[in-house]
Amino acid sequence: MRFAICNETYQGWELGRICEHAAACGYDGVEVAPFTLDDDPRRIDEQRARSLAEAARAAGIEIVGLHWLLVKPEGLHVTTPDGEVRRRTVEFLRHLARLCAAMGGKVLVLGSPRQRNVVEGQKYEDCFARAAEACRAVCETAAPLGVALALEPLAPSETNFLTTAAEAIRLIEAVDHPACRLHLDVKAMASEGRPIPQIIADGAAHLAHFHANDANRRGPGFGEVDFVPIAAALKQAGYDGTVSVEVFDYEPDPQTIAERSLAYLKKTFSEAGAI
Repeated sequence: MRFAICNETYQGWELGRICEHAAACGYDGVEVAPFTLDDDPRRIDEQRARSLAEAARAAGIEIVGLHWLLVKPEGLHVTTPDGEVRRRTVEFLRHLARLCAAMGGKVLVLGSPRQRNVVEGQKYEDCFARAAEACRAVCETAAPLGVALALEPLAPSETNFLTTAAEAIRLIEAVDHPACRLHLDVKAMASEGRPIPQIIADGAAHLAHFHANDANRRGPGFGEVDFVPIAAALKQAGYDGTVSVEVFDYEPDPQTIAERSLAYLKKTFSEAGAI
C-alpha cells in the first residue's frame, strides 16, 4: 500500500516545497489539483508537467495523479445537453490525461460535483448516457497513456449525479472501457448508510484509487471513523494502489494535517495487516 496527500492541503505552497514536506513525513506520493497550478490549466503544457515530475522525484516522491479536475476554467460540464460544452469538457479532460502522464501519474479522479449535476429540466437517463459517452471518449485518450479515469461517487449534499458507489459502477459498466474505473472516498461512503467495508467489497473489481478522510471533512484520525476495518477491507479486496489523504478543513495547519494523518493511517493499516 502506498500513501499520498493532496496538494491543496498545503494552501498556497509551491509544489516543490509540498513534495519536500510530504516526502519528509514519509508519504510516497502527492496528488495534484490542476487549478492550484494555474487558474486555467489549459495553459499548462507537457514540458511544464515533466518539470513538475522531475521536481517531485528530486524531493524523493512521485505525483500519483490529478483530482478536482473541472474546478477551473469555468463553463465545463459532463452531463449538459449543450454539445459544445461537452465537447470542450472532453477535450479538457483529454488534456489533463496527457498532463497526468507527463507528470508520471496514473489516475484522473473525476469528482467535480457541480460540473456533473443533472441540471433542472433534464432527464436523469439522458444525462447518464451523455456522461457515458464523454467518459468513453476521455478513456480512449487516457488508456494508451497508462492513465485511468476514476469516477468518484459523492454525497447527495454535494451532487445529484453519482451519489453512491453502485451508481458509479453502473456508469463504469455503461462506459465499458478498461480505463474507466472506480474511486472511493471515505467521507462520501459515510453518507451512503451502508457499512464502508461492504461498499469497498462490492466495488473491489473496479477500484483504482482511494481517498482517506473523515466524515467531518478532516483528515483520517481527526474524527470518529475507524480505519482498521477500512484497511482490512482494502486488503481483502486485493487493493494495492494509493491511499491519498484529502481534507476539506485545513485547520490547524498543513504540517499537522499531513503528519497526524499519515501516522494514523500507518498505525491502523498495520493493525489490519494491510502494510
